Amino acid sequence: MEQEKISQCQIEVKKIYDQFDASHDWQHIERVMKNAKTILAFETADAFIVELAVLLHDVSDPKYKKTGENLERDILERLQLTDTQQQQIQHTIASVSFKGGNGKPATSTEAKIVQDADRLDAIGAIGIARAFAFGGAKGRKLYDWNEKARTEMTEQQYREAQTSSVTHFHEKLLLLKDQMTTETGKQMAEERHEFMLSFLKQLQTETDGNK
Repeated sequence: MEQEKISQCQIEVKKIYDQFDASHDWQHIERVMKNAKTILAFETADAFIVELAVLLHDVSDPKYKKTGENLERDILERLQLTDTQQQQIQHTIASVSFKGGNGKPATSTEAKIVQDADRLDAIGAIGIARAFAFGGAKGRKLYDWNEKARTEMTEQQYREAQTSSVTHFHEKLLLLKDQMTTETGKQMAEERHEFMLSFLKQLQTETDGNK
């Protein structure tokens, strides 16, 4: 029964993610699921809740959500889950988003796993690719070495500012390694973080960013 609900959910959400840009498409969900299952192997958690939360975590993302739309709620209702299961999934999803440093802390093991799995896909080589894919979709500059990264901002300021993609590294991506909550997530983040630092150093060299 649980696998049937997961399959049903996959069918519904894939249609949604196929409409998003490459930074939050179906491949993103597949990678986050892989990360989550890797972490799950070392944690005691409800895999059913984790998998559904991964599948649904971006369907109502404010970056893509239309006015009056609540796809997350609508799909959860169609899956005919128990009230407890719906609440667990919603709680897990609520803690995933970074929100400019204003996101909700992950308190359950399921939430920690999904949060780490999603943030791992925001760093490293794939994180670099996604940052520039999203920046390109929004018409942002690749880099602006004169732009100062913000250390404090509201969620609204974080979402509305048209900062360059490289500035986004300093405002979010380079902060994620130290925010991982599971031991496996922390270990996986190390190499990805170092790769981003190497990339930024090379980018500065190629663009005379040090001058």
